[in-house]
Amino acid sequence: EVITVKSGLGTLKDACNAAIRDWSHSYYNSHYMIGTVAGPHPYPTIVKEYQKIIGKEAKKQILKQTKFLPNFVIACVGGGSNAIGIFSSFIKEKSVKLIGVEPAGMGLNTKKHGAPIHAGKLGIYFGMKSYLMQNNEGQIEPSWSISAGLDFPSVG
Repeated sequence: EVITVKSGLGTLKDACNAAIRDWSHSYYNSHYMIGTVAGPHPYPTIVKEYQKIIGKEAKKQILKQTKFLPNFVIACVGGGSNAIGIFSSFIKEKSVKLIGVEPAGMGLNTKKHGAPIHAGKLGIYFGMKSYLMQNNEGQIEPSWSISAGLDFPSVG
């Protein structure tokens, strides 16, 4: 059964909150599965295992076409599944620089962005330690991006 999230603004954060809230009450007859690299262990590892085919395919294809590894691999960060998917095959390659891009939104000098690496502070969110967009009391601040997948107040 798919449960539609009707709370909050309908963001990825709201969907994660609703999923964990539901699962905490129904774990005896349901399973929590997420496509975002967020949450307590082992969930980020599970997502990495599913998404690493992206990196394997990219590496295989670039080596077949050029015979060389790329100088850079660039991926959007936010929920993290795209980044961990493509980066996983290149992490051990010392010659390849991995670049994560986060959304500047309406500007990094405003509150309307989704750049927790640039503007966030370390904290715990969904059971994971990461950079978060949070206020001085540690409450999660809203993120902003025109891309729903990057509209996340943390980085997976």
